[in-house]
Amino acid sequence: MDNDPKHTSKVVAKWLKDNKVKVLEWPSQSPDLKPIENLWAELKRRVRAGRPINLAQLHQLCQEEWAKIQPNYWGKLPETFDPS
Repeated sequence: MDNDPKHTSKVVAKWLKDNKVKVLEWPSQSPDLKPIENLWAELKRRVRAGRPINLAQLHQLCQEEWAKIQPNYWGKLPETFDPS
């Protein structure tokens, strides 16, 4: 098992090995597995940039910006998300 030690308990690793449980290799820098969260973050950034000053403007901006997000953007979310 070639995992980062701070993420692997030796007792658990031994139990898995002793019980012949196949463990998938998982890269330490794996992509975010919650693309919908990334999509909401993108929508939030876009709406904030519009600087709505009331609820009606917020609602309008949300609808407009949501409509602008292209379907091909969704497939790229896990690898391109930048939380900054």
